[in-house]
Amino acid sequence: MKSTPIILALSICATVFSCNGKSSTTEPEQVITGAERLELYLPLLKGKKVGIMANQTTIAGDKHSVDVLLENDIDLKFAFIPEHGFRGTIERGEEVSNAVDEQTGLPLYSLYGENDRADSLVSSVDVMIFDIQDVGARFYTYVVAMHNVMQLCADNHRPVMILDRPNPNGEQIDGPVRKEDAFKSDISYHKVAMIHGLTIGELAQMINGEGWLNKGMKCELTVIPLKNYTHQTKYELPVIPSPSLVNHLSVRLFPLLCLFEATDCSIGRGTDFPFQVIGYSDPSFGDFTFTPGTRTGMSAHVEQQGNLCYGIDLRHLDADSIRFTLKYVLDFYNKAPEKFFARPAFFDKLAGTDELRKQILAGWTEEQIRDSWKEELAEYKEMRKKYLLYED
Repeated sequence: MKSTPIILALSICATVFSCNGKSSTTEPEQVITGAERLELYLPLLKGKKVGIMANQTTIAGDKHSVDVLLENDIDLKFAFIPEHGFRGTIERGEEVSNAVDEQTGLPLYSLYGENDRADSLVSSVDVMIFDIQDVGARFYTYVVAMHNVMQLCADNHRPVMILDRPNPNGEQIDGPVRKEDAFKSDISYHKVAMIHGLTIGELAQMINGEGWLNKGMKCELTVIPLKNYTHQTKYELPVIPSPSLVNHLSVRLFPLLCLFEATDCSIGRGTDFPFQVIGYSDPSFGDFTFTPGTRTGMSAHVEQQGNLCYGIDLRHLDADSIRFTLKYVLDFYNKAPEKFFARPAFFDKLAGTDELRKQILAGWTEEQIRDSWKEELAEYKEMRKKYLLYED
């Protein structure tokens, strides 16, 4: 079946000229998410049995999209839930169990891991909706959840509808492209750049178009597009996407700092400022100090939990000016090269290749490392163009 995305004209900020000849720029129009464009998708759901994949980011305005669907008499049968659960409070990597949402009575079924009922659930409805916020980095696992929903729909001959959402790091395309399947995992699932520059709707089109579902299958795909959005649009998420991405700055720093997850350095998990600091339990790492502990849905790496860490505080940075860099990884590696790669296989999976780790070990500069990506990144950007719904 062919992918059938709905594509509308985008509203672009324009420069206008006043009667005195001076130019002024109009204020950017508010981004309207796919979930808020009820007029486009409610008519497609009327009279049908519907399933949804959802979590705490699944909102339309100030309401949860599940509530909006039920208020509009959509026959919603169940919700699949990803890592962190339906309300987004479960610790990373923890088991997500089947349950019932107390507020609506909607049955909830985990798709984080194996679920023997998944095929029968999808085959019991007429259409599946996916409506979860991504952050634009390959190692964020919600895109794997979307892939799994698409696969289930292809296997069971059911259409899937993506309610598109902005990419808060959407102006960036950077980092190595994932190499062969030896580096494929839930944190590096698709052959895209580390910072992929796509919305979830565009990525869904790429998954379909590049034949990344099993045996090159395609699902029947409809994307409900954003309005007033380009890839240069600055967008601050209205709801935190997971327990450790607590504000706009952490979302913007996430692509830079996630590689530290494979080291024994702390990036602030278990503090009030996760993904906004870097430290290690050695005074030579910096003057700023903090002690990782635990918070709801978030705990520090065992190696540093309860330890006084020394390092740097990134909370002074302007979030919207942040761009991907290896500066912090290289700086901390050079301070303690013998201790840095605590989990090398995990680092390689995050990077999507073992080349980055080997280049760091060999003493390459950031410029040299970036030069090694140029060809594959150029090929990825060219492939990406085929699936864009919004201007760059």
